[in-house]
Amino acid sequence: MTEDTAARLASKLRMIPDFPTKGIKFIDITTILGDPSAFKEAIDALKERCMGVDFDVIVAPESRGFIIGSALAYAMGKAFAPVRKKGKLPYKTLSGEYQLEYGTDTLEIHIDAVKPGQKILVLDDLLATGGTIGATVDMVEKLGGVVSAVAFLIELTYLPGRANLEGKGHTVISVIEIKD
Repeated sequence: MTEDTAARLASKLRMIPDFPTKGIKFIDITTILGDPSAFKEAIDALKERCMGVDFDVIVAPESRGFIIGSALAYAMGKAFAPVRKKGKLPYKTLSGEYQLEYGTDTLEIHIDAVKPGQKILVLDDLLATGGTIGATVDMVEKLGGVVSAVAFLIELTYLPGRANLEGKGHTVISVIEIKD
């Protein structure tokens, strides 16, 4: 992946101020998803960045993580396991609470989504503080999975997400870095 690829993808993003609450700058990826060549380029760039990672399953939280994660799982010939908000999965679940930049929430994963010893790539569209992915990683590990890496389409480098995840021993991969 080249810097040109990251810059081209970054230029496709739409920034929405004060959403969902005042002071938050929401980064909208629907502009990439709505452009077939940009969406393909984004998945190809993630695939290239993740090629050296040894893993069996991609685990990704809703909702944008589903879109990116399932497309990457297909592109790489890997399994996909969804992480959903509380009460959305039909089978027995494990729960994890996490802090958002603007509140708290609870995620759940099926108790059989990850087998003990399976190597897992945890993926989401955006890394900010690492709260969502931290909760996802914790659930994967409680189920006996081994986190090979955490990956993101976008990383907000001005927030402590990378440091929070690397501080727990996780390799962090990202395609687009936003510095402010």
